[in-house]
Amino acid sequence: MTSPIFALFDPTYFLVIIGLVLSMVASGYVNSTFRKYDQYRSRSGVTGTDAANYILQHSGINDVAVTQISGNLTDNYNGQTKVLSLSQSTANSTSVAAIGVAAHECGHAVQDATNYAPMRIRTAIVPLANIGSSLSFPLILIGVLLSFNQTLIHLGILLFSLALLFQLVTLPVEFNASHRALKILGEGGVLTQEEVPVVRKVLTAAALTYVAAALSTFLQLLRLVLLFGGDRDN
Repeated sequence: MTSPIFALFDPTYFLVIIGLVLSMVASGYVNSTFRKYDQYRSRSGVTGTDAANYILQHSGINDVAVTQISGNLTDNYNGQTKVLSLSQSTANSTSVAAIGVAAHECGHAVQDATNYAPMRIRTAIVPLANIGSSLSFPLILIGVLLSFNQTLIHLGILLFSLALLFQLVTLPVEFNASHRALKILGEGGVLTQEEVPVVRKVLTAAALTYVAAALSTFLQLLRLVLLFGGDRDN
């Protein structure tokens, strides 16, 4: 019979640790990459806000407001309010890194305006993913307490898998936003041909955080399946 102490330190914890390490490495990499290329001033002299306004105008988007928010790399686009928020480290900076980050968020606005399918799918599954994340572990815990009730445990695992589905759908949305941003900036002359590869490095580093998040969620799901997925004798 497995002792309670061993159960608390089962080998599957390594899957969680690996996921945490991947997320930390990806986060550290994107921050170090941004700091490095934030030292490179764009030859055009435009700020992140200027670049955002240019892309929106170039794309024929007139119903999105560009605002400034506090924080570092807290940039985001809200499709419900039609507000593109740029952090202080992005809005007023003329670095190629800041322009790239601003352009990436504009990419989401362009996706919204063109009804980009993966973005619509991601938006649609957000409520399901939130419900899954909230209820999955309580259901699994209740199932374990009720003599390993497999119905509740399997339902909890299924609900947690919705979080992974959300992460997977997020990947093409993020990569596509960066692709759109680079194309518009390069063709519009906001960035020189030498600056485009630099911005691509920044956006690639940012995209890796989403890849790491998906891998981390997958490893957590794998751990749940290994621990509770099979049938057990009461």
